[in-house]
Amino acid sequence: MHSSGAEASIEPVPPPNREEKTLEDTPGRDSALKRPSLRILIAGMATLVISVLLVAPGSKRPSLTRGPAYSSLAHADPGLSLRLKGTTEAVRSRSILAPALAGQQVGTLTITKLTLAGIQVKRGDLLVKFDRQVQVRDFMDKRAEYSKLVGQVLEEQAKENAARAKDETEMKQAEDDLGKAELEMQKIETLSRIDAERAQEHLEEAKATLQQRRATFDLKRKAAQAAIHILEIQRDRSRETMLHAQANADLMQIRSPIDGVVVLNTIWKEGRIGEVKEGDQVRPGVPFMQVVDPSVMQVRVLANQQDFMGLRVGQHAKLHLDAYPELVFSGKVEEIAPIGRSGSFSSTLRTFIVVFSLAGSDARLMPDLSAAVDVDIPPQNVAASGSR
Repeated sequence: MHSSGAEASIEPVPPPNREEKTLEDTPGRDSALKRPSLRILIAGMATLVISVLLVAPGSKRPSLTRGPAYSSLAHADPGLSLRLKGTTEAVRSRSILAPALAGQQVGTLTITKLTLAGIQVKRGDLLVKFDRQVQVRDFMDKRAEYSKLVGQVLEEQAKENAARAKDETEMKQAEDDLGKAELEMQKIETLSRIDAERAQEHLEEAKATLQQRRATFDLKRKAAQAAIHILEIQRDRSRETMLHAQANADLMQIRSPIDGVVVLNTIWKEGRIGEVKEGDQVRPGVPFMQVVDPSVMQVRVLANQQDFMGLRVGQHAKLHLDAYPELVFSGKVEEIAPIGRSGSFSSTLRTFIVVFSLAGSDARLMPDLSAAVDVDIPPQNVAASGSR
């Protein structure tokens, strides 16, 4: 009985509410549910802003051809600048070549002294000295030969003078003998027949002797003069070879023709390409050095046929050196080639040489430096180039 009453008094316990328990046991659920929504909202707003910027009227996209940027005339707008690439060069310069020796076949010349690149030189300063022992020895040999021939000419001339004096004395003696024979013939009436015949023989003999002396005198003079002339020709020829040897020896020392700066060229030497230095061997006629005047420089560029249409002589430009970006020079178009050169890839594409003058100077401004030239293109030139 008690058990049944106990069972009756016990009421069934309802199952726990899982939803309520979950809400109670998971604090901050509302913040967790709000985070994804906030992210979605922010992404949507960002997309909306970007779309508005892209499609809104009056908005401008960045353009590579506006502002300070530079382009060719093919994509240029009116009032923009044209940038060309070129190299600097000296307006006034002199090339220094290895000397070509007169009368000698020389394969190479050895440099014994060389002025370094970048050195400021004056006119007449020594630039390079080659080994000239062979030329000096040749000059000394030719000078000794010349001196010997000069002595021989003087000796032959002295001999001829003595022989001439002797012949003149003998001829004078023959004339005296002829005079005596003629005087004897005036007394022939008083002489015996034998003495008269003897006087006649003396007269004829004196005439023959005088005639012979006169004839041989002229022949001897001509022969002596011919012998002396041959020696004089040999002497003069030896003198010319001596002077050539001296000139060759002098050519082994090259001096600066102008005031300027020394610039060494890149040449092919001893199986490689490079600048010469002391001890190197250079073939005659090779331009291995320059003396340039850095006070007046210019820039030579190659313009394509599209950019060429917008260029005019006298246009102002700014020149920048790639090696020294801080250096900016003003200049203008001085020369434009009237005839273009064929391109490397197509014969229909042409390039034209344009020369820009450069105002001012700087110690760092040297030839063969890469440079950028910015040319202001007027709107009418751009329109003209587009119409063509």
